[in-house]
Amino acid sequence: MMKGALFLVTVALLALASSLASASDPSPLQDFCVTINNSNSAVFVNGKFCKDPTFVTANDFFFSGLNIPANTENKVGFNVTLVNVDKIPGLNTLGISLARLDFAPYGLDPPHTHPRANEILVVVEGTLYVGFVTSNPNKLFTKVLNKGDVFVFPVGLIHFQFNIGQTNAVAFAGLSSQNPGVITIANAVFGSNPPINPDVLVKAFQLDKNVVDYLQKQF
Repeated sequence: MMKGALFLVTVALLALASSLASASDPSPLQDFCVTINNSNSAVFVNGKFCKDPTFVTANDFFFSGLNIPANTENKVGFNVTLVNVDKIPGLNTLGISLARLDFAPYGLDPPHTHPRANEILVVVEGTLYVGFVTSNPNKLFTKVLNKGDVFVFPVGLIHFQFNIGQTNAVAFAGLSSQNPGVITIANAVFGSNPPINPDVLVKAFQLDKNVVDYLQKQF
């Protein structure tokens, strides 16, 4: 009896491990499912309604504009142009998206995570200092990337990119989700709506309450 129970537990754990290892956007069960804002559509896949395939055109799989630099005149000197399922309807169910990252000199893509995607980044202009931090223990992996260099950021881990050059930098990133999401750590912690109770942040970051109040006002 004990052996039978142990076998069932082992099978259950193996099944769970297998499902976690393959966790990503669901695989498509058809050639494509181009999104449409029409609740009368008969098919609903990955949170989107699908257009009748007979009305699908090449434009449903097309986006133009990644050659245009984004405005980096902001506090961090960084901006991103994300091409996800909301920009290309044909991405629905395909499990991928793309982003252009523009950096002013010494611009920063602040520490953040993508809860639903791995990221692979290639530098096409400039020099970036990049890195990610593992879950406990919090080990930092960093690298300086030059033009043509590639770096990978595992799903869910906090990571960043910093332009250490005196000129603009540009990178492109592929993400393993049609809608990867982003949680920018500073914004989430100090700029949530409604705000996190300052006493929580004082204790978590071991800061003076006046510092916490100041930081919350910045966001």
